[in-house]
Amino acid sequence: MNPPVRDDAAPVTLDRREGPYGEVVLRRRGEQLEIIANGCFLMDTADGRSERLLVQAALDRIAAPRPSVLIGGLGVGFSLAYAVAEPRWGAVAVAEREAAVIDWHRSGPLGAFSAGALDDPRVTVLHTDLVVHLAGGGEAYDALCLDIDNGPDWTVDEANDGLYGPAGLAAARGRLNPGGILAVWSARPSAAFEQALREAGFAEVETLEVTVARGVPDVVHLARRA
Repeated sequence: MNPPVRDDAAPVTLDRREGPYGEVVLRRRGEQLEIIANGCFLMDTADGRSERLLVQAALDRIAAPRPSVLIGGLGVGFSLAYAVAEPRWGAVAVAEREAAVIDWHRSGPLGAFSAGALDDPRVTVLHTDLVVHLAGGGEAYDALCLDIDNGPDWTVDEANDGLYGPAGLAAARGRLNPGGILAVWSARPSAAFEQALREAGFAEVETLEVTVARGVPDVVHLARRA
């Protein structure tokens, strides 16, 4: 979820939906698509490097030959498409709470960016709130690749705050297989979140940075379940 790279084109609204979490809007600005939630910019299709790194960095740290991954959320589809393009992933689940976003991939303009990934036989689409899903217990994964907000220090939805605190990290840890990897996208580095990961019992905590055109780098926070 990157701050938008603005151009001179005025945004054009392609679809607007009201749902249980408020308003979600799909806009076109020049050649890029944007998702806006309750008036707040979430993400666009300008640059998917850090979203791809989210998935690749997790896979690089897993020894299992056919690991499973839960991606949260679907967004503009960069992370899911990248995961599906890697045959090593044995099972890919993606959690997305906004029905509109799923629709925009299945039958709308975002389908060009997920590139048919939702139809891959390894993929399970979960129409659910990620925070609730993790806390509910159930299947464990080899990797959790989470990108549902602008990061632990910059949430745009108060409901997502709990993901980054002790209870949310405990829930995430409980949904990982031993040795599994937690990868969390953020629009800026967070030393406090690194410490929170350690306090939650994670090991091998590290942060990878991706330089952006303006401002602080995007980052991927990584940690292993001991």
